[in-house]
Amino acid sequence: MNSGNDQFGRPGGDSTPIAESREESFERGMRILSRIDGESGRRVVDSLADVSPELGHQIVAWAFGEMYQRPGLAPRDRQLVTLGMLTALGGCEPQLEVHVNASLNVGLTPEQIVEALLHAAVYCGIPRAINATMVAKKVFGERGLLPVAS
Repeated sequence: MNSGNDQFGRPGGDSTPIAESREESFERGMRILSRIDGESGRRVVDSLADVSPELGHQIVAWAFGEMYQRPGLAPRDRQLVTLGMLTALGGCEPQLEVHVNASLNVGLTPEQIVEALLHAAVYCGIPRAINATMVAKKVFGERGLLPVAS
């Protein structure tokens, strides 16, 4: 058994359930959220504080503290799935912006992100793929990553 912490801060580096308080779950989720989404993830949670702090708590504690820390998929693979789902849903451009940034943060390249969005066009339609690609273009521009090689 690994005596250190894994990449998500779990003791021992395994997926053994750990009984923890609501606050501990939130703190663990915040560590993962910060690692993956950076400041943009925190802004989303903060924006909910005056209307639905519980939704913010669940995003952090459940989505990041529980789901993102599961060992079955690497963070970059989880982001590819997330990009595809947000593209397919449509109307999720603010969330897509956060997750394009997160995808870059966990090691996806702009070329891989563009390819994933192009692939999504086959399954969810060209208009949604265009919308998602324009979100990615905005993020790439903000991060000085344009033009993207083809």
